[in-house]
Formats: sequence, structure tokens, C-alpha cells
Amino acid sequence: MDLHLASDTLWMRRALAEAVRGVGWTSPNPAVGAVIVREGRLIARGFHRRAGGPHAEIAALQMLKSPGDARGAELFITLEPCSSAGRTPPCTDTIIAAGFSRVVFGAFDPNPLHAGHAVLLLRSAGIQVATGVLEEECLLLNEGWNKWICTGSPLVIAKAAMSLDGYISSHPRRRWITSAASRRDAMGLRSTVDAILVGGETIRTDNPRLTLRRVPPRPQPWRVVWTQKSLPPDARIFTDRYHDRTLVFQKSSLREILHSLGARSIRSVLIEGGGYLLGEALDQHVIDKFCLYYAPLFLGGRVPAFGGLGISSLAQALRLTKVRYRCIGDDVRLEAYPQTTAIGGCSGRLNVSPIKIVPGTS
Repeated sequence: MDLHLASDTLWMRRALAEAVRGVGWTSPNPAVGAVIVREGRLIARGFHRRAGGPHAEIAALQMLKSPGDARGAELFITLEPCSSAGRTPPCTDTIIAAGFSRVVFGAFDPNPLHAGHAVLLLRSAGIQVATGVLEEECLLLNEGWNKWICTGSPLVIAKAAMSLDGYISSHPRRRWITSAASRRDAMGLRSTVDAILVGGETIRTDNPRLTLRRVPPRPQPWRVVWTQKSLPPDARIFTDRYHDRTLVFQKSSLREILHSLGARSIRSVLIEGGGYLLGEALDQHVIDKFCLYYAPLFLGGRVPAFGGLGISSLAQALRLTKVRYRCIGDDVRLEAYPQTTAIGGCSGRLNVSPIKIVPGTS
């Protein structure tokens, strides 16, 4: 690998590590990380902590001992700097004023207000620019935000815990199928989304809280229920301290619900069940990502993880790509995407950058 590209990759990984610290906190903004490097040495780092707060590159600049330390240094950032004013001033103006000699960012911003503009502005100011470093990883970091920007609809993640034969019901006196470790992992996934969607039968049968527990503090996701019948007024989602974060849809299609959530600036939705809702999501082709937990047991029964109408021929089967497996104790976690899902959640990402610069070049 070219030494320049190897160095860019190293520092972009550090910027990604910073960005991860903001996941679950920044909505409706993306999670972004930045590092400032001088002569191969890290001198400052930062990440976007919350919507309305300083962007990652500004947070990094604020860590410098002296503002003049940025002059002649390199800036590595996971997402293209903003070039228009929103809640905060344009970051490109601040970057230019700081005197950076080189700026490297991982992914172009799919927002048409910014897309590709930073390259033109920075180059016209005499700053070297490199893009596309760890681009896919940078895109995946904000796949929900990317999809919402491109389509107005949230990213839909289907999550289920099931037996090896694909069932989610268990003995009435044993509620859990997967291990405590798998449930902790799933709770971590829950903490990264804007909303949790369940069917009415899940509320009537399990009376879940759908809250965040045993994870670092995060804003409580919206709790969304799709039901055909009335729900118990004393259900936990209506009586706990997060009751104002609960939405119920009774006379809407699944696509109408997702459109409504997108209109509320909800960027990502985790479907947690039950089998009817997951099956409907599969039939309607609205799932962008799967996160499935398999326990080493067989249940049989009448409640499959994914119900619905199914397919009439193998040619209609949903094919998955980018499949990853991870063992959690004796359980197996599968993460995958339908082949039709765009990388990073935005099918328009290849059309937003008027200039594509090979990493390591000006």
C-alpha cells in the first residue's frame, strides 16, 4: 500500500473511533469524528456530541492549545464538512480560516446542500483535499441518516431472536430464547436507533417496556406500535416516564407508518416483532438490514420469526449480502443486508460528488 494512503487510513480509523462516541446522541444529525495531525503526530481530536452543538472538526479545533496550531496541519474527518449555515456556521469557513494545509474526509455528504461543495471551496483556498478514505465504513456509520436524507424514509432494521428452526415463541415460563449476553448485545443495538417498532400483539402478550437498560445513557428511542385492535390502557408504554415517546398507528399501512416516522425526522427504525409485523415488513420489501440472533435449540410451534405471505418461487427469495456472523457464547448473531440495499443507506451517493479525488492526492 502507498505510504501516504496507509497513513491516511490510520488517521481515518482514529477519526471513526471518535465518531462512534456520538452514535445515538446526534440525531437528527449524523455522527462524525475528526482528528488533527501535524508531522505524523496527533495533536487534537473531537466528535459531534449532539444536534446543535459544535461539529466534529470544530470540537477538534477547540482542543488545540492554541488556534494557530492548526496552521499547516492535516485534518481528517469522517464526513465532508458542511458548507452552508444551519444551527452552526459553515465548517468550511472555519477550516479555511484555521490554515490547514490538507483535509481528508471519508464520505461525501449526501445532503444536496453540501454534497461535493467542500472540495471546491477548500481547493479554491489552496488546501489539498483527499476523499474516499475508508468510505464504506464512514457511510455505514450513518446509514440511517443517509437513507433519510436521500429518500425521506428511515432505515429499517429487522431484529429477531429465534431458535435454529426459526421460531420465536417459547414455553410460557421461559420468556427468553437467547442468552443474557445476546440480549445485552441487542440492547446495544436498540440504543443506536431513533425508534423501536412492534406489533400490537407484542404489547398485549409481553407488555414490554421497550426502554434502554444496561447500556451507556442514550436518549430514549420513540416506541411505535402498529396494531389492528385496541391496546391495554395500563400497558407500560402508556404509564411509564417515557409515555410521551410512544406512538400508536391503528389505521395505517406499514409503508404509511414509515413515511410518517420519516416526516418526524426519525432516521432509523428497529423492528423488534412480532412474527406478523416482521413478515409484513418482509413481504413489503421495506427491510434495509437484518440483525438476527440464533439460539442453539429447536422449538417448533406456530409462531415463526417471519410470518407473512412468503414467496411462490425460489426466484422471488430475498437474497442477502455483506453477511457477517459472530458467536456470542453459544448463540450466533447474523448481520446482513438485502442485495437491493445501497451501501450506507443511500442509493444516490454516487451522484452527489462532482469531484472524486484519489486518496493521497491534492
